[in-house]
Amino acid sequence: MPADEMQVTSLVSGFLPKGAELMTIEKPAAQPAIHSADLTGDGIPEIAAVYRLNGEMYLLVLTCRDGVWQKAATVKGTGYGVTLLSSAPVLRAGLNNLLVGWQIGSIWSKLSVYEWTPEGLKDAAPADMSYSYIEAEDMPGLTGRDGKAEVALWIHDTGEAYRVQVLRWSRGAFVPAPDVYPYYFPRVVRYYEAMTRQHPDYTFYWYYLADAQYRAGLLEAALVSVRKALSFPNPYPSREKLLELRLNILNGLGRSPQARVPALYPASLKTTSGLKWGYIDPEGRLAIRPVYEDAADFQQNGLAVVGRGGKFGLIDRWAHFVVPPVYNSINPFSERRAVVIDSEGFKLIDEKGKVLTGRAYPFIANMENGRAVFYVTEGGSGDTGTSRYGYLDAQGREVIPAQYEEANDFSDDRAVVKIRDGDYALIAPDGRKLASYPYAYVGPHGDDLLAFQQTSGGKYGYIDERGKVVIAPSFTVGLPFHDGRAVVSTSEDYKWTYGVIDKAGRYVIKPAYNDIRDLGEKRFALGRAIDPEQPFLGSVYAIADWNGALLSDFQYDEVSDFKDGLASVAEAEQTYFIDRSGKPAPGYPKVEGSGTLTLERGGLIKAYTDRRLAYLNRAGKVIWRQNTVIPLRPPYLVREGKYKPNRDYLVYYPQVEGLKDETVQRSVNDRLKEWSQVKPVPGDVKLDYSYSGDFEVAFFKDKLLELELTGYKYPFGAAHGMPSKTYSILNLETGRMYALKDLFKPGSDYVRILSAIVGRQIKEDPQYAYVFPDSYKGIKPDQPFFVTENALHLYFFPYEIGPYAAGFPTFTIPFARIGAIIDREGQFWKAFHA
Repeated sequence: MPADEMQVTSLVSGFLPKGAELMTIEKPAAQPAIHSADLTGDGIPEIAAVYRLNGEMYLLVLTCRDGVWQKAATVKGTGYGVTLLSSAPVLRAGLNNLLVGWQIGSIWSKLSVYEWTPEGLKDAAPADMSYSYIEAEDMPGLTGRDGKAEVALWIHDTGEAYRVQVLRWSRGAFVPAPDVYPYYFPRVVRYYEAMTRQHPDYTFYWYYLADAQYRAGLLEAALVSVRKALSFPNPYPSREKLLELRLNILNGLGRSPQARVPALYPASLKTTSGLKWGYIDPEGRLAIRPVYEDAADFQQNGLAVVGRGGKFGLIDRWAHFVVPPVYNSINPFSERRAVVIDSEGFKLIDEKGKVLTGRAYPFIANMENGRAVFYVTEGGSGDTGTSRYGYLDAQGREVIPAQYEEANDFSDDRAVVKIRDGDYALIAPDGRKLASYPYAYVGPHGDDLLAFQQTSGGKYGYIDERGKVVIAPSFTVGLPFHDGRAVVSTSEDYKWTYGVIDKAGRYVIKPAYNDIRDLGEKRFALGRAIDPEQPFLGSVYAIADWNGALLSDFQYDEVSDFKDGLASVAEAEQTYFIDRSGKPAPGYPKVEGSGTLTLERGGLIKAYTDRRLAYLNRAGKVIWRQNTVIPLRPPYLVREGKYKPNRDYLVYYPQVEGLKDETVQRSVNDRLKEWSQVKPVPGDVKLDYSYSGDFEVAFFKDKLLELELTGYKYPFGAAHGMPSKTYSILNLETGRMYALKDLFKPGSDYVRILSAIVGRQIKEDPQYAYVFPDSYKGIKPDQPFFVTENALHLYFFPYEIGPYAAGFPTFTIPFARIGAIIDREGQFWKAFHA
């Protein structure tokens, strides 16, 4: 034993209780269970040791203060021995955690990951986190190493086969880290390559080799291995499991368009940095970390649109950016093409992200039938210019020049365009005119019929593609035909009277409904006005067949389109599937709340109810749902409350926990509920408006918690609703909520100084060109505001100084610019600048 090791062992022995035995770690070579590492972040190493006393296991930690060693913590362990005592920054970058493997079996150890806290050592590992072999290191992911160690657990299965998990600590839990699989799993591949060479007839080694090759990204090799595993008479672990693995490998190889879509689902999490999105696997485990500001479903080509840094890009199933986040928006792919928008305008890209258009356009529609509508503006811009429409092909070329006043999508190699007032035409994909129509309006074709108006503002009828009138104009609304049916209305005022006609113009459903929707699969939703005198308040729906026969009562508040024989409906406080009979579909759950259900690939059910996302299995078991608790730092957290007294009134509001003074905490939470618009609302009365409220943690540092409370009130029948936004800026230690004046020195003329800065920004910065002339008169002493680490942000409400479309005009003022008037000794500033 080296001399320094003997000295440390002697030091530790002096702190052991009488009768205690210092433990030995046997592998890779016998050594005392002693480890030295800086656990507190002060630059001075602590010493950890494991000992046994009266048959029980204990962890001892010693610290050195002023040159004197003293006992800092003792924690009771489990098992009968120790297989691991080391350290790594697992829970946060730059700060070591103590890793202890408590031996609970001949080849099994329970892992503990200890964090140093003011209350002592805390074990972050769950009780069932066991392993047979372990490695911990900072593994490179998508952007390199992040300063935190991932943990690779080898879990014994059979023979010398192990199931391998690579985990990282994220948002309070250990979750899979698929972005580092290409780095780590080649090690696993090498192990199983050796095992298959030694035991070529052992089916389980071939399964684990194929799985490791798949995770390592070695897809061609994985396909060979999984075929070998399937060749055995009794394949391991089962033929079904191996076929599923083979499908995933083919998915990655892109052998089958249907198989290219990964079984990953977008999932949202509330964090101290706002709402973040990642992806879960079919078991509800996080497969792609929640680092995105937005995330859409994976599309048929295996790509998903995600938002990061205020821009959008495309990722593959491994979270690699196929298209970096550089666009303002990306439409879903249609016919292997996607429309993107950047600062220059609309463009068309392929599945590799290549821009196909030679220029940017003011508008491009999705690719349909090999053509995408675009327009250019001549003689000015916006309302002052003249727009002309044309068509692009799949290579981004202008195959039909911009020449039409209006243009519809192509379908069945035909599209309706407006050449000029009173002159419409049906054209072919090469621009050839197939027919002309001398009418005031002609709509898109459906079932070889087109809705038309003979005179501007006149009634709607239907013509065939040659221009012959088939159904005389007699409707105030005429929608396109579909499967021999068209929804029409005969209403002459705001009280809608919708019906359905056949291609002979006969009523299949008489015009008597507030709303009718074609749900597909030959089913309609018939809407009856909740209040006939106020039809704009909405409808309650019944399901009808293609001939108008009612299949259900008028009982559904919301109905989605049918897909594969199922439609989602919401009724009172439940959302569920119905089948084509109009009744609840057997074998599917009913979900609390109002919203929609979607049957996802693999059988999972996506539930978006009461504006919250969850995933369930067919039995109704929740696989994953958005969190309702946002941990801050012990003992502080923000808990989500829900208030839904009425179907049209829904508020999610924050409640802060962990404040020292319970009276102050109640006062803070009462105010948060009040600011969130939690107020008495009748439950049995139909409101003439809807209101929704929500919140996010906008900023959190040291003692300062900033909550953004948002709301949206929509009066039914209005052109739009009115959004609201309030910030609660709270000192977690004192419970004080800060106002704008609290940031500045007493007596400072902050209103004048800030008003001048904002005024200059409006005058000099082009982004504020929308501000109404002469509307800005300066800020108020209690001007709405929020802070970030290095800046103050002042904002105004819609219409206050700008148009509704401008939202909340916001002005950013760096603290460095107003440092002379900031009260750096005040509680507000010190709360986040300790």
